[in-house]
Amino acid sequence: MSDQYSTANESSALDAIARKLFWWEPSESSRNNPKRLACQVMALGAWNDVVIARRVLGDTLFRDALREAPPGVFDPRSWNYWHLVFGNTPVPPLPVRTFP
Repeated sequence: MSDQYSTANESSALDAIARKLFWWEPSESSRNNPKRLACQVMALGAWNDVVIARRVLGDTLFRDALREAPPGVFDPRSWNYWHLVFGNTPVPPLPVRTFP
């Protein structure tokens, strides 16, 4: 019973994080794109947000999200930090937007 309770609490906490970091859209939209949510947490989340999101979503998803990050989400500091956290060296260049 306590496992279900903690899972429900963590899921609820992840919804709260999604609402905070994607304030312009419903939390369901961001929860439907967990890699984008992970990127937003890595770039803009508070430490508690990171801890909860990593526990709920898992490091594999975080690594995949970092590898597939869309342009414009990460700043250089968070980009470098997360690559070092996951042992991805050398750190690749930040993704950039291209305009036709």
